[in-house]
Amino acid sequence: MGRERTVTVYTRDGCHLCGDAIETVRRVSESVNHDVSLDIVDVDTDPELQERYGERVPYVLIDGRPRFKYRVDEDEFRDHLTGE
Repeated sequence: MGRERTVTVYTRDGCHLCGDAIETVRRVSESVNHDVSLDIVDVDTDPELQERYGERVPYVLIDGRPRFKYRVDEDEFRDHLTGE
């Protein structure tokens, strides 16, 4: 099994792109030979996060590094999980 990866998705309630991003992250994570920890963070629960991200969600980090904004490309996400 590969090393553990942490994926953080900044989201907000009612964001259909966020739902799509989370679905892609889960689907790809299940298909790779790595342990993937998924953290979903609602930016509306924290004024600082709301200020930082606002409407610019979903925002996806892998191991703390920004990788995607608005949409997650399945192939590129897989490459990030398996190529580093």
